[in-house]
Amino acid sequence: MKLLTGVTATIALSTGIAMAQDVSGDAVKIGAMVDMTGVYSANGGMGAVLGAEMAIEDFGGEVNGKPIELLSANYQNRVDVASNLAREWVDQEGVDMIIESTDSAAAIAIQNIGKEKDILTVAAGSASTALTNNECSPTGIHYVYDTFALATGTGNAIVKNGLTDWFFITADYAFGHSLEENTATVVKELGGNVINTVRHPFKATDYSSFILQAQSSGAQVVAFANAGTDFSTALKQASEFGVVQGGQTIAGMLVFLTDIYALGLDVAQGLTYTTGFYWDYNDETRAFAERFKERHGSMPTMIHAGFYSAVTHYLKGVEATGSDDPATVRAWMGENPINDFFAKDGYIREDGRMMHTMYLAQVKSPEESEGEDDVAKVLREIPAEEAYMPLAKSTCSLVNG
Repeated sequence: MKLLTGVTATIALSTGIAMAQDVSGDAVKIGAMVDMTGVYSANGGMGAVLGAEMAIEDFGGEVNGKPIELLSANYQNRVDVASNLAREWVDQEGVDMIIESTDSAAAIAIQNIGKEKDILTVAAGSASTALTNNECSPTGIHYVYDTFALATGTGNAIVKNGLTDWFFITADYAFGHSLEENTATVVKELGGNVINTVRHPFKATDYSSFILQAQSSGAQVVAFANAGTDFSTALKQASEFGVVQGGQTIAGMLVFLTDIYALGLDVAQGLTYTTGFYWDYNDETRAFAERFKERHGSMPTMIHAGFYSAVTHYLKGVEATGSDDPATVRAWMGENPINDFFAKDGYIREDGRMMHTMYLAQVKSPEESEGEDDVAKVLREIPAEEAYMPLAKSTCSLVNG
């Protein structure tokens, strides 16, 4: 019985070019595992699958004479489903690479399966730094962002503006814990304090008790270490409780374009956040975003754009090496820079971290906005070496082993 829990899309455009000598099977197969129905469905979901589809189409639908096939499925925000699906894709479908936009626990499970079965995996939606530390893998790549970069960008900006006392409202699972820990470290290193932390369950609907604790704490900053609809729901309720009107600053530690759309500028205006991509940054980002919107109906998030970039870089590796062997392709991907609309002079380190510029952004006010998609502005670039954890601090066995 198939474990595919969502849509399976296949792109296979054959040509008359001679078949590659060292590509296994009759096709190069990529599996995209996403949340299609849950809290991450807007920032990843079918938009991430579309990003992969567009990358394959722009590549010509084949590589070295082999058709490229894309399988996609909904993992239902369940680690067991993600794990079973990954094993089925590898064992029964012959998938060569798995790319995900899942939660961190599922991403770690997928990366471990990739290591076990010698399959390349790309984490393009999850955030935990464990992926490039204790759980690092010679066949694993962490592509779009991570909790260290989010904490570095937003934490630095807010503390350096004199707001030093923080209260965390944190999602109670691997991603939330990692984001809170990384941000708290930045705050403390800059001389700030963590007044208190409360943790909420995944897919919570009522944040009132957490918000009231934050308001009574005396903290200058109320930081939401959560994502997706958890974040947007919490922020809406914080607005209803008058957190900002009461003199506190809200820090969104992981904010997606889709969150800003969901919240509206009246609620989200002034929110400072860190992102790996903003659609209106330059001519290249705008060109991709307009093509994406024609098919998806809205501008791409950093995950959507990151899927396109990661799939393209992978396919370039297969093309250049004439092989889908994970070690061979991974070596090429690490040795060759990434230069596209998503990253300039990006590169993949030995721990699997894809190093690229991050951006400190701010949500515009309704008065500043010039259209429905004109929702944010980039305040500054954060160079990769500043944004991401230095290798000197890494606990990855590939670095210190």
